[in-house]
Amino acid sequence: MKKIIFILTLIIGFASCTETGKKDNRLNVVTTTSMITDMVKGIGGDSINVQGLMGSGVDPHLYKASEGDVSKLYNADVVFYNGLHLEGRLVEVFEKMESQNKKTVAIADAIDKTTLITSEYFASNYDPHIWFNINYFKQLTSYVTEVLIEMDSKNKAFFEANSQAYLEELNRLEIDIKAIIETLPEEKRILVTAHDAFNYFGKEYGFNVVGLQGISTATEAGVQDVQRLSKFIIDKQVKAIFIESSVPRRTIEALEEAVKARGHEVVIGGSLYSDALGDAGTVEGTYTGMFRYNVNKIVNALK
Repeated sequence: MKKIIFILTLIIGFASCTETGKKDNRLNVVTTTSMITDMVKGIGGDSINVQGLMGSGVDPHLYKASEGDVSKLYNADVVFYNGLHLEGRLVEVFEKMESQNKKTVAIADAIDKTTLITSEYFASNYDPHIWFNINYFKQLTSYVTEVLIEMDSKNKAFFEANSQAYLEELNRLEIDIKAIIETLPEEKRILVTAHDAFNYFGKEYGFNVVGLQGISTATEAGVQDVQRLSKFIIDKQVKAIFIESSVPRRTIEALEEAVKARGHEVVIGGSLYSDALGDAGTVEGTYTGMFRYNVNKIVNALK
């Protein structure tokens, strides 16, 4: 990480003494997680250039900036990231960029911190998985729109129209999600996953969420964690547990075996998208598509 920061400092320092030109007049925007990338593309459309650092299946908790990322960050007019120490290993890079007058925006700053779920696992003391609250995502959308307008006022009307359309998609998503979840009895709303990425989802829709690894994937699940959770699954008669696309499946498979060893039948209900969207070009590669996919997978398996 220190090497990346050093390279970034050299490049920015060199750039301050030289004149560089853009290929066109569009804003160059860099985003971190795929959820943010989807949002920013939805708002900016073809009036901005967007490059996402993290693609499908990438775990932001453990992500390290590569030297190839440096040119993207250097050429950016603005960098949008989650904040709340989700991208823990990139924080130093963003701080260095700010000191060099490169604009970086932690979109979580748009949310009232008193409403967030607290967490002892993050330096910010908050659970960073805010995209699993659709209302939060609406607030983030409005915030990002304001920043883009501030930086490119000539496209204000375009950004506002796209933002409104994106917000309407989120409104429809909210209605659809509630309807699907209402088909699952409340006593069956127990969600067991690889790590605690779904606490905001659980709080919003009445699910008891239990993660094997805790909120951050940087923490390893031990034998005691597996045994504790296997007992919980048996006591609560949970029918299905879930792996995650950005977390190795071996931890949940070990939990499945521990439960079966105690004489209880539990199945892996499928893979959920937690810290990243699906492949680009697929329905699950969009925020709304990911959310619908997850909810349908959860409800169908737990029924």
